[in-house]
Amino acid sequence: MLKAKIINLIKEVVKDFNEVSDFSVEVPSDKRNGDYSTNVALILAKKLGKNPSEVANSIKEKIGKQDFFEKIEVANGFINFFVSDKVFIENLKNIDEDFGKGNELKSKKIIIDYTDPNILKEFHIGHLMSNAIGESLSRIFEFQGAKVKRACYQSDVGISIAKAVWGAIQMEKNSHFIRKNDTLTDMVHIWGTAYRFGSEAYESSDISKKEITELNKKIFEKSDKNINKLYNEGKKVSLKYFNEIYKKLGTEFDYFIFESQVADLGKKIVEKGLKDGIFEKGENGAIIFKGEKYGLHTRVFINSDGLPTYEAKDLGLAKIKYEKYAYDKSVIVTGNEVNDYFKVMLCAMDKVLPKLAEKTKHIGHGMLRLPEGKMSSRTGKVITGESLIEKVEELVREKIKDRELSEKEKKEIIEDVAIGAIKYSILKQTIGHDIIFNFEHSISFEGDSGPYLQYSYARAKSVLRKAKEQGLKASFKNAPEKITQLEKIMCYFPDIVVQAGKSYEPHYVSLYLTELAATFNTYYAENKIVDEKETSPYRVALTIAFTRIMENGLWLLGMKTLNRM
Repeated sequence: MLKAKIINLIKEVVKDFNEVSDFSVEVPSDKRNGDYSTNVALILAKKLGKNPSEVANSIKEKIGKQDFFEKIEVANGFINFFVSDKVFIENLKNIDEDFGKGNELKSKKIIIDYTDPNILKEFHIGHLMSNAIGESLSRIFEFQGAKVKRACYQSDVGISIAKAVWGAIQMEKNSHFIRKNDTLTDMVHIWGTAYRFGSEAYESSDISKKEITELNKKIFEKSDKNINKLYNEGKKVSLKYFNEIYKKLGTEFDYFIFESQVADLGKKIVEKGLKDGIFEKGENGAIIFKGEKYGLHTRVFINSDGLPTYEAKDLGLAKIKYEKYAYDKSVIVTGNEVNDYFKVMLCAMDKVLPKLAEKTKHIGHGMLRLPEGKMSSRTGKVITGESLIEKVEELVREKIKDRELSEKEKKEIIEDVAIGAIKYSILKQTIGHDIIFNFEHSISFEGDSGPYLQYSYARAKSVLRKAKEQGLKASFKNAPEKITQLEKIMCYFPDIVVQAGKSYEPHYVSLYLTELAATFNTYYAENKIVDEKETSPYRVALTIAFTRIMENGLWLLGMKTLNRM
């Protein structure tokens, strides 16, 4: 990587001054400031008590003239590197199917836990958000040499489950529950209705609340055959429904872990922590963690009925994940509404499972909202992931209806473009920000959208088909005297992948691909790629390099490439 070479060169030079490691080397937004720029002189000058420009010029002199650089300039204490065109062209020759792969995380074992829907509830757009981020991070880590396992932690016990089962029981009494001819979608919707019915009753009636609380204990203990049967039927429906969505989204989980599997272990961990003085008894016999001691807040880990809460279960989950896969890092992706919860839970984990706490990182993402506002599965204002995908598919179908494509091609394009549009809309922003989903913008074939990236790739593949028809072979031999921005930006891809992995931010990849696609489309508009000129082999080689980077980049985002659109 070009960036790595410059970093190593700087490290070697500054050893003579005063070794410094906390400097950056970045691609300047203003191309007049070179291909790469570093702030090393500013940092070193502060430590030495010297003028930044003086230090920068000293570093420049020590680097001296090198074939690697066309020139080096100093501006306002920054050192700007203008890399030789020949160096860029030599790097272009290395762009193959594996371009961008690295060893930053070589052999590191990472388990990433994401999506995590609750059974007996519908798969909402928040789960789409978690899935898109978690899947992209998994691929970014794999691309850098990590051995990644994907985990989906699904809630199958607890008060929300009891509400749904209670609601189903009431609906059965009135013959408003599942019938033989109901489709999977029908059954999922009915269970969602049962949950909402149970939630409303729990909030409005003390009698119902007591019944649901007692039912919760029976479900946890599996002590009632009839309830077990109803519960198991609902669980089976939910899991089949979730698996269909995972398949559509392109996610294959290595582990499905349920709350019921981790509950007993979590309870034992907390009970031992109580003896060790980490937890303490609260009101009504509940076991709590006093987070105030650590600048946080108090949370219940075992409730007054003796049942483990989400907090205790998460402790059990950490241990079970490690038993399944002895990870170096455990990454958990959730909505940011539970950020404070995770601060307390991880603080408690640090006391009872310190080695695992050290390996655990929680990432809280923002909310995905539609223009009409926030959703709530409790009140019935649910925007399901399935309905969002279907609506985007309808818009894509309308957009391509007049194109000369077979029905099979149209079906493939509609699904792949719709999923790509949703994923890109999620991944183009930093993880912590909320997103208002814009339907029209998301399916645009121009500008900042997933379909724009897929269309740019399809355009390049069309050019390459034409080149093949004319027997034109790719070659970097007859390179122009002066390269364009396209050659340069393509060489930056490996650095972008590293940056995305280190910061846990896929948006670096999505923004890079958008810039790359725009640069290629400008090049395409200004240069006839396939013609009789001697420059055509070079331009075809450049187009092949572009498609390879787009293939790898779109894969990192969990998006499909399309040869025709």
